[in-house]
Amino acid sequence: MRRYGDTMIKAVAFVSAALVVFITASLIYFIVSKGLATFFTNGISIKDFLTGTRWSPEPTSEQATPLVGSLPLISGSVIISLLAVCVSTPLSIIVAVFITEIAPAWGRKFIQPTIELLAGIPSVVYGFIGISVLVPFIRNNFGGQGQGFSILAGFLVLSVMILPTIISVSTESLRALPEEWKHASYALGSTRWQTIRMMIIPAARSGIITAVVLGLARAFGEALAVQMVIGNVRQIPTSILDPVITLTSAITMDMGYTVMGSLWNNALWSMALILLLISFFFIVSIRMIGRRGSLR
Repeated sequence: MRRYGDTMIKAVAFVSAALVVFITASLIYFIVSKGLATFFTNGISIKDFLTGTRWSPEPTSEQATPLVGSLPLISGSVIISLLAVCVSTPLSIIVAVFITEIAPAWGRKFIQPTIELLAGIPSVVYGFIGISVLVPFIRNNFGGQGQGFSILAGFLVLSVMILPTIISVSTESLRALPEEWKHASYALGSTRWQTIRMMIIPAARSGIITAVVLGLARAFGEALAVQMVIGNVRQIPTSILDPVITLTSAITMDMGYTVMGSLWNNALWSMALILLLISFFFIVSIRMIGRRGSLR
């Protein structure tokens, strides 16, 4: 009976793993096949799709040829995500260092649930707060073309949303360092700040970089909260006060207005393919960083 039970557990585990692999492969195949239809079925040039700045997927009397330039969407995603990471990364590292090296025991018990609560807030709530508080503040104090709906509002909201991801991974990386390293640093006469700055943070560099990459991936994939505060205008911005649109926002806004198999629908799947490729890039980057960290 024990041998029969072990065989059943192995069989269930194998079927579960195979099912996950099958679902993942099916999703990838579906997205890739749909995304490539824009270029092979509809005859749109990859260069025109990636570098075009005009979006008009349905022909009109004034425009006989459909245009599906996605450069404004790609640039919007890149700008907002990078700015959000630049804002949240220093704050996240400081908080992670405070949790692991400075905060007393009661402080850690208070900060950790706070970070978990921040991660558990739905994205629509972040967007609602942004559109109710942040957008009017920007409109009244800075103005701008988008009247508050802007890159500034987008990356500020997004920077708060990715804080828990970067803080949590950075904290675990700092806690994984051997305690003997800190004792050796103190024994050599280093102060706490010198130990943190010259030993702890450099030693946990690979884990911190992994946290930043995960935060960047989280930023690229966010749709609803960002969509609510950026204005969703298909143009290449010239200022952080200009409205903009991202790949995820364009997909969520247009998916209900397209017909399956049309150029418009296929172009949205091509945007999804771009997001998938970006996700692959982040996954490979994280694995390479982790491998380099383990070799050290």
